[in-house]
Amino acid sequence: MIRLHGIHKSYRTHFGEREVLAGVDCTFHRGEKVGILGRNGAGKTTLLRLIAGVEHPNRGHVERGMSVSWPLGFAGAMHYSITGADNARFIARIYGKPLAETVEYVESFAELGEYYRMPVRTYSSGMMMRLGFALSLAVEFDCYLVDEVIAVGDTRFGERCRQALAERRERSTLLLVSHIPETVRAFCTSAALLSDGRLTRYEDLDEAIAAYRAA
Repeated sequence: MIRLHGIHKSYRTHFGEREVLAGVDCTFHRGEKVGILGRNGAGKTTLLRLIAGVEHPNRGHVERGMSVSWPLGFAGAMHYSITGADNARFIARIYGKPLAETVEYVESFAELGEYYRMPVRTYSSGMMMRLGFALSLAVEFDCYLVDEVIAVGDTRFGERCRQALAERRERSTLLLVSHIPETVRAFCTSAALLSDGRLTRYEDLDEAIAAYRAA
């Protein structure tokens, strides 16, 4: 399971300290498919980054009883000075995956052409997103974190992302953050509402979506 214990997170801004998460307590069990709904700026991405360990809370801690992905498509998982192929090799070595197989999978999924063997810093933002998503899927995790990345790219690539996510959904835990109820409904069986720094779980998906729309 993944358990959040009294998570507080704030950032310094030009207008002073801004609290994003104000004492979040929540447990996600193995095999759950949970959508986290929240308006833009509610702290959804911050919450995923804390669960992934990309950032740390100001107070509280995250307990992880399963392997957790970085947020799918997260650009911070890449090294910008090396090529896309070298990034795939790096991920393979870190996670003990077959080198050639991983490089081939990422190349096939990302469809970057000759850019795959060029430094990532030469990529457009869309190309970085493609590579980030492919790198994320090249490793099997117990729990996948998804930050609305399934809407990225052109129509065909976006559909490939959705299909790949649906496959992972069948055998893994899924935590997906979104401000679009239809996206949560398509991939999740329960939901939570993130508002005013607090996270409220709902076992009934329709009840969660109604609460979100009324907020």
